[in-house]
Amino acid sequence: MNKMILLSALTLLTTAAAQTSAAPRNLSGTVTVWSWDVAAKALQSTVPGFNKLYPNVKVEVVDLGNQNVYDRGLAGCAAGGADLPDVYSIENNEAEVFWARFPDCFTDLNTLGADKLAGNFPAFKWTELTANNKRYAMPWDSGPVVIFYRRDLYQQAGINPAAIRTWDDFLAAGRKLNTKFGGKVKMATIANGQDDEWFRMLANQNGCFYFNTAATQVTIAQPGCVTALSTIKKLNDAGVLATGDWGGQITNIKASKAASAIYGAWYEGTIRTNAPDQKGKWGVYLMPASRAGGPRAANLGGSALALPASSKNKAAAFAFMGYALGTSQGQVAMLRGEGLVPSLLSATKDPYVAQGQAYWGGQKVWQTILGTLGDVPQARGTQYFQDARQIMIVVQADYLKGKYKTAQEALNDAAKKIGSATGLAVAK
Repeated sequence: MNKMILLSALTLLTTAAAQTSAAPRNLSGTVTVWSWDVAAKALQSTVPGFNKLYPNVKVEVVDLGNQNVYDRGLAGCAAGGADLPDVYSIENNEAEVFWARFPDCFTDLNTLGADKLAGNFPAFKWTELTANNKRYAMPWDSGPVVIFYRRDLYQQAGINPAAIRTWDDFLAAGRKLNTKFGGKVKMATIANGQDDEWFRMLANQNGCFYFNTAATQVTIAQPGCVTALSTIKKLNDAGVLATGDWGGQITNIKASKAASAIYGAWYEGTIRTNAPDQKGKWGVYLMPASRAGGPRAANLGGSALALPASSKNKAAAFAFMGYALGTSQGQVAMLRGEGLVPSLLSATKDPYVAQGQAYWGGQKVWQTILGTLGDVPQARGTQYFQDARQIMIVVQADYLKGKYKTAQEALNDAAKKIGSATGLAVAK
């Protein structure tokens, strides 16, 4: 491969000059990108800006659907890279399945200069994209966790969101809500029995996860995770939460039966598009801490872009990845159009981020949301993420039903089951 072309692509990522008309234009050919749904639309929105720099590169974004991208990626890697695109979209929590099973299927982006870009993104975004000192993908969107809340419902119940600093404050606010609305409006909805996302968010906030960051031990029974599960039980027992799956949560929002939602910031678009008639009624505040003065940041979800080793146009593919993910223009275009939350730290300083958003009552929600990026603890899903998640979904539901006496007992059982399923040692 022409090293000068690769150097030009790297220059796009690392210098301001690469974002002007002086950027190198000597790349050509077609770059095929696999993605899904809103993510595909977001990537498509960056193509016009990229083509101002590289007019001779044709970018084809193909929307295959989330599961199809994953399945075809596994099949392509199993076939030695056959029929894979030039750029491959991958969710962070599924990424390590590929690195573990097919370490040669994707290009080590360090060979193209990605190691020089590490500091441009928060450390937690690289954790699951790096294996054996190789960077297999570049950080894309992230999911900094916040509380989305209905201004009008809070006000009617006499709740001041600025006064909610801990989960105990959140619980107290929920009791006020129950009193005001006779229990017909809940503080939030939890997908208990369907997912363990609340547990993952609160555990991450407390510096704990299924596994340690070295991916060598099961750490789900450690103190931070115990605190997370205990908090969920306390909220559930107080009757301030509704229960519902993904669709049920949206239904509660549309019907004004939930006054809040805790999710990764990508949920902003979910609320805005599903409840357009509630424009101006919503706001955002930081997730509560487990203790006074404790951390109020976590991450849920997020994706990355990888470059298959079988690509015939790596220089152009890397240049596109660099523009879409490594420049404020690319990242903010996706934020504006589809609500994909940037991982690029410099994007937090873009003027758009400081603008009030009409749907959110004029609040500068992106400033609040992106301001937490640097505080998110690292977490490692490993190739066993789905195994651990399925076990924890059952354990959480059983604990909330009273099967276990304490959160520690529940998580000790979860750790034992995860260790058995993965072969990893359980941390003492």
